[in-house]
This record gives sequence, C-alpha cells and structure tokens, in this order.
Amino acid sequence: MDIAAALPPFVVTLREGVEAALVVGIVLAYLKQAEQSRLIPWVYAGIAFGVGASVLVGIGLSGLLGWLAANESSYGRVLKLALEGVFGLIAIALLSWMLIWMTRQARALKGEVEGSVNTLLQQENAAWGVFSLIAIAVLREGFETVLFLAAQFTGGWMPAVGAIAGLAGAVIVGFLLFQLGIKINLRRFFQVMGILLLLIVAGLVVSMLRHFDGAIAALAQVAPQYANLCSNPQGSCFLGPQVWNFSDVLPDKKFPGVILKALFGYTQRLYRVQAIAYLTFLGTVGTLYLQSLGSPRTPSVDQQKSAT
Repeated sequence: MDIAAALPPFVVTLREGVEAALVVGIVLAYLKQAEQSRLIPWVYAGIAFGVGASVLVGIGLSGLLGWLAANESSYGRVLKLALEGVFGLIAIALLSWMLIWMTRQARALKGEVEGSVNTLLQQENAAWGVFSLIAIAVLREGFETVLFLAAQFTGGWMPAVGAIAGLAGAVIVGFLLFQLGIKINLRRFFQVMGILLLLIVAGLVVSMLRHFDGAIAALAQVAPQYANLCSNPQGSCFLGPQVWNFSDVLPDKKFPGVILKALFGYTQRLYRVQAIAYLTFLGTVGTLYLQSLGSPRTPSVDQQKSAT
C-alpha cells in the first residue's frame, strides 16, 4: 500500500479545506448574529453543491486519464502525458496564486465575507446569494485540489484516500474553531502548511516538465513528421543533460525516496531544465510567499470567535 501517494493530496486538501471552512464559519456566525437562521440551510446546500461538483469533476478527469492510460493507441499515451502536463501547469499557477493571495488577504477575509453577506441580506434573493457565495468558495478550493490530483495521476485509491482525509481534517478544524470555540493558532497553521504546499508545488514543476517531455518523445516516436521535435526520444527531448541518476542508490518508488518524492518533489532522475525550474520556482514564488508573511496577519481565533 503506497501511503506516500496520499501525503500530497492530504496536505493540499487540508489547507484548501481550512480556507473554505473559514469562509463557511464566518458566514454561519454572521447569519446567526443577524438573526437570519432561515438562511443557514442554504449554506449547507452550497457546501454540498461545491463538494459534489468537485467530486464529479475529479471522477471525470480521473476516468479520462485512466481511459487514456489503458488505451493501446500510441496517441492515447501522447494525449495522457500532455493533459497531465497541462493540468500540472494550471495547478501550479492556481495553488501558487492562492498561497500568496490568502496570506496577504487573510486579515481582511472576515470583513470582506461579512460585507458580502450583509449586501446579500439586503436583496430579495438573499438565499440564492448565500448559496452561491458558499458554493463558489468550496468549489474554488475543490477545483484546485482536483487539478492537483489530475496532474499527479498515478491510479489507485491512495491519492483519493489522502484527499478525503484532508477534507475530514478541514471539517474537524472548522468544527473545533467555530462550534467548540477551541483556540487554534491559524497563523502558525497556515505558515507550516504553506511551506509544505510550496515544496509540494515545486515538485509538481518537476513532474509537469517530465510529462511534457514524455509527450513530445511519444509523439516523435509515433509520428515521423514530428521526429525533429526530439533528438533523443530515449532520453530527454528538451530537459537537457542529466544532473543525477540515483535510481540504484535512492529510488523514488521505495522508502525513503518515495517520501522525498511525495513531499519535496525528489526524482531519481533529474535533468538540468528541471533543476533550474525547481530552483527558480522556489526562488521566486518562495520569496513572494515569505514576503507575504510579513503582511497583515492571518485572522486569530479570537477574531473568528468574536463573530459568534
């Protein structure tokens, strides 16, 4: 059982789920404070819709990639690798943006959400407005997670188990925070999870480049007219010379290499372009993230509890 395959989805889903839980908790608290409990069922309907839609998208993407993996057509492999690369590129952009944006906007989150709910309560279709607000918040986090899982497609159930465990953890955090009033250092939580997410996404950069390189190599093999796109289909098409090959010393499918691969993007075969991209990502996005930590702080638990 490859437990390591569940670690990245768990981290991503837990962090993204806690972000959604904060929005849900703030909305529920504000509705109670405004004596608008009649709208609370619409909050739970929005949660159900967001989670359900995310699951359906995930099943669809997983089914598509699984079908392409089982497809005996040579072009099926090309398309599968290309799609994994595209999903990886989109997931990298979304997760990086949300990582920095959430850190910078955290303190204003409570005021912005409450302002949105207050505006909705002045409208005749307040119920649909609350439903849409929650559904979009949950679906946004769910969509990012689904894209990440699609980019890391390995088959099997362990990634899904990790995602479910992360979602359950987010629900528990939200319950402890808003229902039981237990103090949780959200600032420290997001800092630790942010660093883990940064390293995981950096690893996604490495795998994304490998997928694109593999797609070009596969295309060059099955379509002679594209042979000039890859001068060495058996090695690297555009990743440059190999930096290391630790397949005999530290394979990435056995412990501890599989853990390093899951959390830090380690690969037993690393090429120059991958190494440059990995370090560039950490240098740029990592710097922006660390700078954002000095911006207004993440809302404290006491601030969240004051809304209840």
